[in-house]
Amino acid sequence: MNLIRKYMGFVWMALAIAAGYYLIVSQAIPKFESPKPEDRIPAIIYAFILTPIIVGGLMVFGYYAITSEYDIYEDPEHHLHIKED
Repeated sequence: MNLIRKYMGFVWMALAIAAGYYLIVSQAIPKFESPKPEDRIPAIIYAFILTPIIVGGLMVFGYYAITSEYDIYEDPEHHLHIKED
């Protein structure tokens, strides 16, 4: 299960890159290039608010998964799942 978590870290990081590309290329840039002034606000929201939050969150989550921060080890004496440092 810990190995699956590590592989999923790469999936989360790839998803972060794909989401960032989609938000910038498919959502923000067409709105910035639109001649209508009411498209500027969604473009700013996509580019400067949503993209950093989504990409940053997925990248941090993937990084922690890759560096084994979420690994679980059993402690039979206390019946707990803990991570040993």
